[in-house]
Amino acid sequence: MKYFIDTANLADIQKAYKVGILSGVTTNPSLVAKEGVKFEDRIAEILQAVPKVESVSAEVTPDALTAEEMIAQANELIKINNYDKNITIKLPMTLDGLEACRYLSDKGVKTNVTLIFTVNQALLAARAGATYVSPFLGRLDDISEDGVQLVSKVAEVFRIHNLEAQIIAASVRHPDHVTRVAMAGAHIATIPFSVIEQIAKHPLTDQGIEKFAADWKKSKFEL
Repeated sequence: MKYFIDTANLADIQKAYKVGILSGVTTNPSLVAKEGVKFEDRIAEILQAVPKVESVSAEVTPDALTAEEMIAQANELIKINNYDKNITIKLPMTLDGLEACRYLSDKGVKTNVTLIFTVNQALLAARAGATYVSPFLGRLDDISEDGVQLVSKVAEVFRIHNLEAQIIAASVRHPDHVTRVAMAGAHIATIPFSVIEQIAKHPLTDQGIEKFAADWKKSKFEL
């Protein structure tokens, strides 16, 4: 399973990229708004900061309701950084979003259909040509449904029907989510930097490092 980072914070993106585990970035207008910068400017900055990743999702704005409006916004977004192939257009799971997805996919533009909460929605997105489909775990958990089970079902349906769309497990809240979606068949987990930090740590690792350091220091004095 690959890791994307879900943020618009440039410092966090750069830290994750430097570690060497990052395959992509997902963001949205709400996350960019929190950073107090212009959306197009932040997308351009992210593309420059992570040149070797496979995808940087640039989402159409919520006021783009029709397929035509989404396509018009997408055409402007893909101009950022001279039509950089890493740009993925993020679209909502609506009929108009699917129409825009098919149009853009036929043009060779990568797409990410987001806000997926059922297997049927994921299947529709895949058939519309989506490069990525994004089921939301945490929001399902919030209403007492099992988000990881959704990922598992989507992965099984895609396997049965030999669909190429990659599953991005989104709205990941904690390390256990990451483990479970990897086992459920997600191709990608998109996670905040705080969760990346958490999954890299374990108290026994810290204790082991401390013991090795103490033993090393002791051995130097004994020589």
